[in-house]
Amino acid sequence: MAGISGFSSYTSDRRTTRLLSKGRLAALLLAVAAPALLAGCQSNNSSDVIQIEREQGSNENIASLSSVIAANPQDPEGYNVRGSAYGRAGQFRKALDDFDRAITLNPRFYQAYANRALVQRNLGKQGEAAADYNSALQINPNYDVAYIGRGNLYRQAGRVDDAFKDFNKAIELDTTDPRAYHNRGLIYQTRGQHGQAIEDFSKAISLSPNSPEPYNGRGISYAAQGDDDNAFSDFNTAITLNNKIAESWANQALIYERRGDKARAAKSYSHALQLDPKYQPAKDGLARTRGQA
Repeated sequence: MAGISGFSSYTSDRRTTRLLSKGRLAALLLAVAAPALLAGCQSNNSSDVIQIEREQGSNENIASLSSVIAANPQDPEGYNVRGSAYGRAGQFRKALDDFDRAITLNPRFYQAYANRALVQRNLGKQGEAAADYNSALQINPNYDVAYIGRGNLYRQAGRVDDAFKDFNKAIELDTTDPRAYHNRGLIYQTRGQHGQAIEDFSKAISLSPNSPEPYNGRGISYAAQGDDDNAFSDFNTAITLNNKIAESWANQALIYERRGDKARAAKSYSHALQLDPKYQPAKDGLARTRGQA
């Protein structure tokens, strides 16, 4: 039975990408965009959350896992996998109980420590999460998932250099987890190192071609370099992969706006607001382009 079953998967970092697409696009374009495009587009949200994966977090799957546990109550693997399913379903307290049980049965179960850390983060228990990531790495210093998780924790706390070191370490370990490249790309991006950021986002895309996040990230760096054509292509791909993300539509709108096509920009900003009525960059963008649709 798989230990972590993808619990710390790339899709769990939805809000990590929002760090960029939620307003940093405009900030990064400061040198190449008109000042009017920059108003009100700032965000410091760098946390990632567990993406609910309905099939693996379904009641049917949890019931099946519970049957396995009932038949093997002393097997820590079963609790770890069911805890992951509870986490995917957003049932964090139950997930914690299962990870606690798994660790009690096997105190060296480093995957369970890392999984519990992710739940702790989602419950706002940053200190406990850090302790669990550290425990996982003390047991297995080559566990890439824990470096990536701890790196996100560091970045959320503003410890960007420490986060960068952890993402680098995961990559040095030849991780195939696209989050390591994506998250390092975000840091390169904030440092204005867009060539390196594009390389990392491209690697993340090669590892997870159906995820919209790295396309949004790469598009932002292309746009910051003044390459609006490639940026536009990436934002459109992000929309094709998932047309329910407000940031993708707002990013697309900003390229329309930079091209002077305020009518299409207004439509895309409006669509972003339909998806997320509180999304401030879309509100600001629509205010700039309203009446042009």
